[in-house]
Amino acid sequence: MYEPKPGDSLESLDTPSMIVDLDIMEENIRKLMGMLQPLGVNIRPHLKTTKSPILAKKLVEAGAKGGCVAKLSEAEVMAAEGFDDLLITCEIVGPVKVRRLVELFRYHPKIQTVIDSEAGATAINEALAASGIEQPIQVLIDLDVGLHRTGTTPELALPLAKHISTLSHLKLIGVQGYEGHLQHVHGHDTREKECRASMAILVQTANMLRENGFDIQVVTTGGTGTAEFCATTPGVTEVQPGSFIFMDSDYRNAVGGFFSHSLTILSTVISKSTAEHRVTVDAGLKTLTTDSGFAEPKGMPGVTYTPMGDEHGWLSWEEGPDLPIGTRVELIPSHIDPTVNLHDFYYAHRKGVIQEIWPVATRGKVQ
Repeated sequence: MYEPKPGDSLESLDTPSMIVDLDIMEENIRKLMGMLQPLGVNIRPHLKTTKSPILAKKLVEAGAKGGCVAKLSEAEVMAAEGFDDLLITCEIVGPVKVRRLVELFRYHPKIQTVIDSEAGATAINEALAASGIEQPIQVLIDLDVGLHRTGTTPELALPLAKHISTLSHLKLIGVQGYEGHLQHVHGHDTREKECRASMAILVQTANMLRENGFDIQVVTTGGTGTAEFCATTPGVTEVQPGSFIFMDSDYRNAVGGFFSHSLTILSTVISKSTAEHRVTVDAGLKTLTTDSGFAEPKGMPGVTYTPMGDEHGWLSWEEGPDLPIGTRVELIPSHIDPTVNLHDFYYAHRKGVIQEIWPVATRGKVQ
C-alpha cells in the first residue's frame, strides 16, 4: 500500500506531489518576522495560503498573532483543530452562513469578522440575539481602499459605525482595508507610492471614527507585496501577509527575491514527444493553476512548462538538458494559494528526506 511517511526520501513519493523545503520555508518565516516585528505591528498571517492549522501554529510559535482566513468554512476547520484566534476577512452574508457563524462563535468567542453593510451587520446581530449568546462578536468595518471588491466607502464608514453601535451583539474594534490590487505591482517605488495612498485612506478613516467617539483598536491591512509599506505607516496596527511562506513566480516577478521558493510540485517525465526538444510530465491543470501564468521548472534555465490538459504538461527548450523518461522535475507554481487548494498533503523535507506530512485541512473550503 502506498503510504509515505517521515524518514522516507522524496524518491519514494509518487507524482505529482506538493513538497516543501523546510530549510527555505523556515528562513522565509525568519525573514518576515525579522523585517516586521521591530516595527511594532501585529503579524496576523493570512491562512488562505497554507490552509493548514499545523502551519498556523508554527507561524504563531515564530511570533505571529493569530491568523486570518477568507471563508467561514476555513475558520470552522481551523477552530476545530484548536486554532481559533482568527479574523474572517470576507463578509458573512446570507441566513445559512450567518447561522454557521453563530454556532462557531458559540464555542470559539475569539472569532472576529468584517462588516461592510448595515444589512450584513443587522442580520448577524439578530441571529446572535436569538441564539441566547450574550457576548458580542468583535467586528471590523471593511473599507474599500482601492480594490473595489468589497468594503464600504470612507464616506459611509461613519454611518455604518453608528449603526453597529446600536446593535447589542456586535462590538466594533477596528477597520480592515485590503489593497489587493497593489500586491503584484512591479517596481518597488511605484508599489510603495500607490500603497501609501491606500494606507492614507485607511488610517484617515480610522482616525475619523475615533474623533467621533469610536474605539478603533485595530487597523489591519497588507499582503506579501505591501506588508513592508503598511507596517511603516503610522496608524496601522496589524498586517496580513500570507504567500511569503512559500512564494510563487508571480510574487517573485513583482517584488523580487527577498523570499525564496520553498514549495514546488514534484513531477515525472512520462513521455517523450516526437519533437526533439520536448517531453511530457504528469502535472497538468489538476495539479497547477494558470490564472497567474504557467509554472516554472526549478533550476532548469531555458526550459518552459506548458499545461497540456488536466493531467499533462509539456517541458520544452531550444537548448537544454536531455530529460529521459522517468526524470523527476520540480515545478514552481505561478500562484500559490489556488495551487495548494488542489492537493491533499504537503510533504515537508530537509535535504530530500521527508520530515513531516501536513494535510491541506481546509482544501475546498470555499463557503
